[in-house]
Parts: sequence; structure tokens; C-alpha cells
Amino acid sequence: MRRAFTSLRHRNFRLYWFGQMVSLLGSVMQSIGQVWLVLELTHSGWQLGLVGALQALPILFFSIFGGVFADRWPKRQVLLVTQAASMLQAFLLWALIVTGILQIWHLYVLALLVGLTSSLGRPASRAFVGEMVGREDLPNAVALNSSLSNLARIVGPALGGLIIAASNVTVLFLLNALSFLPVMVGLALIKSQELHGRPLQNGGVAKTWQSLREGLDYVWKTPVVLLVIVVVGLVLLFGSNFNVLLPLFATGLLHVGATGFGFLSAAAGIGALLSALWLAWSNQQPTSWRVLIGMLAFGALEVMFSFSHSYFLSLLLIASIGFMEEAFAMQAMTILQTVTPNHLSGRVLSVQVLFFDGSLPLGYLLMGWLAGLFGAPIAMLSGALLSLLVVGVGWMWWKATQKEMES
Repeated sequence: MRRAFTSLRHRNFRLYWFGQMVSLLGSVMQSIGQVWLVLELTHSGWQLGLVGALQALPILFFSIFGGVFADRWPKRQVLLVTQAASMLQAFLLWALIVTGILQIWHLYVLALLVGLTSSLGRPASRAFVGEMVGREDLPNAVALNSSLSNLARIVGPALGGLIIAASNVTVLFLLNALSFLPVMVGLALIKSQELHGRPLQNGGVAKTWQSLREGLDYVWKTPVVLLVIVVVGLVLLFGSNFNVLLPLFATGLLHVGATGFGFLSAAAGIGALLSALWLAWSNQQPTSWRVLIGMLAFGALEVMFSFSHSYFLSLLLIASIGFMEEAFAMQAMTILQTVTPNHLSGRVLSVQVLFFDGSLPLGYLLMGWLAGLFGAPIAMLSGALLSLLVVGVGWMWWKATQKEMES
């Protein structure tokens, strides 16, 4: 067990990790509360999708600028500002509900602001992990950081539902606002002299555009970075959207209803959590070959899931899918942080955020459209086959890159 948590021996990472544990749980509970609140205000599924899309939209447009900020200013300061902004947004939403003046357009604006804050803070957060632990413990730290997200995905919805049932949805937003305090205290206590890496000096608008071009040039001209970002991003676009299809499988194919859907969703989260803990325990430096193998297994498992008519087999398969998705995505992120120079890490990871996280809403729309036309099994199968096609092209690309490097 000590081996699985080896990166916690770094005081800075320990402070940040325990603060994130509370903050991520609060954020997941707020997402549950936001869904409930939109339903109470509008009773519209379309409004639910619109609010979710507005929150995801800034990632497509602003995440690459978040990487510039992460490389031009100390990442700890960037994170303190973005965490403080997120806390203020949560307090504002709580105040609007308490005073009884909340309207749906307030949620539109706040969803955009939450998405903007996240798109600016996410590259800094991922790059800051490497600064806190160094390259030796980076695989373990990335996996442990991801395990918090997966744990929050499992515990947060259930805890949020219990709080709504015991009191009301207003309490969730207050708790989320307060949950940012531990991570902010942890960031404030971090010792800058123990960090690895050196931040650049800040500059004006011209310097910002120059820094952005420098980061994009590095991604374009570095084969392993470009391969990982493009191939993994496309596999996530086509394959990492089973959450949209699981309700359709549960009700229309497996006939297990809402309870069965809940267990399917939990199984995917448990698989991802076990994968993160396994990666943390192994603490191995990943390779492009292992990432490609993981994506190949991921696509094959989704093909099998699309044909399954057994609920228990589907539970096992969806847990395995969650395990493999977490494995190849986290290994890909570790590769990017390992090969990228410290002064470019924020910009490279901002491109990773754009391709990995920004692709998900587009994938949701694609799978929803295919499911509406042909049904959930055909939609899942189509996404899986497209993922396998991308892996095949990525494999040939990787082999060509290897030959070019040898020559």
C-alpha cells in the first residue's frame, strides 16, 4: 500500500492532494445539484443539455490560453486565482437561490463562468503535479491525482442525493463553495523553493501570442507528443461517450431500469478507480506502445459490450472499459509531462485538455445522433470500430516514427 502512495512523501503534493480530495467531492456534488436545479426550474431535458454544453464550451476556445498562463506565471498563483474564482461562483449561486431571485439565465452565465475558470485552471493543475513531485514520481502522482476524480465520481452523486433528500439542493452549493477552502489553504502552504521547474516571466499581449505559437510549434514538431494527443483524442471522441448510451442499454436492451443503470455507471467508475490505483502502485514510466495496446483493448471491449444481452456480463465489461480508458488516458498524460520541457508543460497540456476533454461533448452529440437513428448497440459498435480504426492508423504512424528515429 505504501508503494501505491509513494508520491505523497512530497510535502507539497501531499498538501495539494488532500485539499483536492475535498474540493473535487464538492464539485461533483454541485454538478448533481445543478442538474436537479435545472429540472426544478424548467422540467426540460433540452435545458439540461444546454447548461452542460455551456459549461463545456469554454474548453474548446480558452484552454490553450490557460496553458500560456500556466507557463508565464507561477502555476501555484494561477491555481489560487482560479480556485478563488470558482469559490466565488459557488457562493454567488448559493446566494441567488437563498434570496429567491434565481432564474435560468443565471445558470447559463454561471455555467459559462465555471467552464471558463476550469479551462484556464486545468492545464496549470495538471502541469503543477510534475512541479510538485519531479519526473521520478510523476507516474504515481498523475495516477493518484486521477484516483481522486474517480473516487469523487463514485461517492459524490450518492452523497449529493442523500443531502438533497435530507435537506434541500441549496445546501449542496454552500458545501461546494466551502470545499474550495482546503485546496486553497494547501496551495498557500506549499513551499516554492521545493518545486521542480522554473516559471517564465510574464509579458504583454504580443508575448502571449508568441508563447502560444511556441507551444503549438513544439506539439507539431515533436512526433511522440503529436501522436499521443491526436490518436488518444480521437479514440476518446469516438469511444469515451458510453455514459450517454448506458441509460438506453439499461432500459431498452438489458431491461434493468434505473437501478440497473445506476449499477452500470458505478461499475464504470469503480473500474476507472481500480485502474488509477494500479497505475499508482506500478509507478512505471509509460510508453507509446502501452498506450496503443490499452486503446486496442478498450475498443475491443466496447465491441463486446455492444453485443451483450446479459446484465452481469455487461457489468463486467463496462467495468473493464472504465479500467482500460483510465489506463491509456493517464499513461498518455504522463508521457506528455515526461517528454515535455518544464517551460512548455502548461502549453502542451493545454492542447491535451483541448483534445482529450474538449472532444467529449462532440462525442456525446455524435453518439446521441447515431443512437437516435440506429439504436444504442449500433451507436456503441460504430464508436468502437472507429476507435479501433484510429488505433490501427496510430500503430502505423508509431512504427513509421520509430523507423525515422532509428535512421
